[in-house]
Amino acid sequence: MQTKTLNFFDKVYDTAKLIPYGRVTSYWAIATYLGATRSARMVGYALNGSVAKNVPAHRVVNRKGLLTGKQHFEGTNLMQQLLESEGVIIIDNQIQDFETVFWNPLKELQQ
Repeated sequence: MQTKTLNFFDKVYDTAKLIPYGRVTSYWAIATYLGATRSARMVGYALNGSVAKNVPAHRVVNRKGLLTGKQHFEGTNLMQQLLESEGVIIIDNQIQDFETVFWNPLKELQQ
């Protein structure tokens, strides 16, 4: 990978580490916060490789609150179990009260 891509991945990890316990954000929100609005998919790629980096990737979902990345976690429902252990309610892979638990780095963090 190019250095630019690795730097972007590190920025994704750093941002994801700031997501508060019991809150979630989206791939798009992280990409937008990092100034790369069209790179939501790249945020997903970065998080797929974040297991050994102590990144709470389970707190990042798609823009509709769906657990679209759950297949990248060990076990069938690990992503859901981790979120539920933080008090997030999920029904049919959909976060309930998504607007309430959504954490927007653009609003919460100042660059």
